[in-house]
Amino acid sequence: MARVLLHTCCGPCASACAPALRDDGNAVALFFSNSNIDTREEFDRRLAAARKLGEADGIEVIADTYDHDDWLEKVASGFEDCPERGERCARCFRYSLSRAAAYAAAHGYDAFTTSLTVSPHKVSPMVFAAGRAACTLGAAESPPVFLERDFKKKDGFLRSLKRSAELGLYRQSYCGCEFSLHRQSRIW
Repeated sequence: MARVLLHTCCGPCASACAPALRDDGNAVALFFSNSNIDTREEFDRRLAAARKLGEADGIEVIADTYDHDDWLEKVASGFEDCPERGERCARCFRYSLSRAAAYAAAHGYDAFTTSLTVSPHKVSPMVFAAGRAACTLGAAESPPVFLERDFKKKDGFLRSLKRSAELGLYRQSYCGCEFSLHRQSRIW
C-alpha cells in the first residue's frame, strides 16, 4: 500500500479525489496548502471544510502554514494582470505543489498528487507540469513520485459536487486569490 499525500485545494474537490485514491489501495492524507487564498477568514473556512471531509472519511488532514504575503511576493508579484489559466496560475501551482512535495519527502510519503485537476476550471497539463517540477525543486535525495491523475475524468467533478452537498461542505466561488476574485467580479 502506497502512502499518498493529496494536496488539497479545498474540501469539495478533495471529496472526489481522496476516495478515488483509496479505491486504488492507497493510504491517503490531505495536505491543505493554500497561501494563495486572499484572506485568513477564507483560508479558515476552506480548511474547516477539508477537516470536515477528513473526519467523515477517516483521513488525516495536515494544514500547511498560511503565508499570503510570501505567496504574493514569490508568485503574484509582476504577474497580477495575467489572465486566468496564465503564467500566474502556473506559478501558483508550482508554489503549492513544491510545498506538498517537500512535506511528502520529509515525512516518508511514496507519492503526492493534487485535487486541483478535478476542477473544470484548471488545465490539467499545466498542473502536471507543476507537479513534475515540484519533484526537483526541493532537491530531496529521494523525492516522492508525482501522480498525474486527472480527477475530472469519469465524472469526478460531478461526484465532488454531489459529495460536498451530502457532507454540507462549504463551496467557494473563486480559486482563492484576489486576482481571480476581482476578475470574476468584472465578468459578472
